[in-house]
Amino acid sequence: MSALDTVLAGRLDLLGADSAAEYVGLVSDMSERVARRFETTQAPATDTPIAELHRRVDEMDLDAEPIGGTRAVEEIDRLFLEEAVWFHHPDYLAHLNCPVDVNAVAAETALAAVNTSVDTFDQSRIGTLIERRLIEWTAQKIGFPQGDGVFTSGGTQSNLQALFLAREAALQGFRGTQRSERQSRLIILTSEESHFSVDKSALLLGLADDAVVTVGSDAEGRMDSTSLEQHLRDALSAGKIPMAISATAGTTDRGMIDPLPQIAKIAERYDIWFHADAAYGGALLVSPTRRDLLTGLDRARSVTVDFHKGFFQPVSSSALILQNPEDFRLGTWHAEYLNPEESDEPNQVDKSLQTTRRFDALKLFATLRGTGAGAVGQAVDRVIDLAHEVHEVIDDHPALQLVSGSDLSTVVFRWQPEGVSDLDADALVAPIRRHFQESGRVLVAKTVIGGRPCLKLTLLNPGTELDRIAQRLEDISDLAARVHERTARHAHDLEETS
Repeated sequence: MSALDTVLAGRLDLLGADSAAEYVGLVSDMSERVARRFETTQAPATDTPIAELHRRVDEMDLDAEPIGGTRAVEEIDRLFLEEAVWFHHPDYLAHLNCPVDVNAVAAETALAAVNTSVDTFDQSRIGTLIERRLIEWTAQKIGFPQGDGVFTSGGTQSNLQALFLAREAALQGFRGTQRSERQSRLIILTSEESHFSVDKSALLLGLADDAVVTVGSDAEGRMDSTSLEQHLRDALSAGKIPMAISATAGTTDRGMIDPLPQIAKIAERYDIWFHADAAYGGALLVSPTRRDLLTGLDRARSVTVDFHKGFFQPVSSSALILQNPEDFRLGTWHAEYLNPEESDEPNQVDKSLQTTRRFDALKLFATLRGTGAGAVGQAVDRVIDLAHEVHEVIDDHPALQLVSGSDLSTVVFRWQPEGVSDLDADALVAPIRRHFQESGRVLVAKTVIGGRPCLKLTLLNPGTELDRIAQRLEDISDLAARVHERTARHAHDLEETS
């Protein structure tokens, strides 16, 4: 038996001309099963205990005899789809997960099957050009007429790459011990509300333990530009070297946008790399009414945008956009077998932290062509309007307290009617979230604001109705009241018997 016959006998079904019909059948079967789940799902998750989920997965024998594609699809339906978390459901209110544009999902089918890698031109050809066109479009929306960029796996990678380039800019021209000594003095200034990836990036970049300088925020959670400048002056007086200021256009907890024009002015005055993390707020680039909230973004040197948030894209779909394309050269590496220095082809590995990289830009292309930027912008406005309407509902509620406003679509609140102490209200946050998490009926998140635990809704579904969220708030309030009463009664009983 030849080597080819051996492979064929093993029934390795590689996608190609001979398996095209099988591909159509399996993908059609899977898509029909997913569609039925979308049509019949009654809650964002199930109430199956985690121990049972562990049992089902652990009993899968991955070395057993294969069951074939059709049965594998059935098994995925039963094992995964039945227990999936459904972000399209109106009672999913927890994290920055969005329902996805159907055109983008169709594009996902194509990019997965073709399996394009957009690291070099010879592996992608027109795929490279499509990605570059979408980068150009995004850069122009930001206000970078000559900008450049690259798609990434998410905001964490985009922020890491931006800060890596900022570090290389700060160390440019230094070698050996001089470079090491200088690197030990580099700092990043950011707000206490910035994404954790800033701190993680500093660790990965080999900066000192105290390299991330936390700047104060105002009462609403935006970076305080006065505090920024004071920390900057103190750092310079102490012999530190500011390598970057990282502002946030859409903080994770409160959805606040830092004062970008003031921060840009300070960065320009001190000649410091200004990075804007607009992973959450970047969708305002296509908002018909709120684009002005990103005023000053065009003065940043680098910008993070997550399309898998406000642009309703399937994960992963993020990008790092630079005002000056030459800045990518700070991190360029060449390999003779891949992207030799003398190559005149548009090899995108020249400006990416990744080598093999998915053609995620095709999904955004499908959305812009199939749905349109205008529809995306209107959906962004809708979820922000919805959040502000929910704020009003909470303000008027006798037992709920709004903890923070938002420039975007988050709602941070607590159950704390008059007469309930801070400590008692604190103690209810985790049990409330856990109850709904275990029931699967409503998914909410928790966070800490000003040292106090809070419940948080992140609204990214433009189809969600205010009345439905108002009812879920009542459910939360009723549960909190019952738990509080039960806890108080238990404490009283203990006191009586002591």
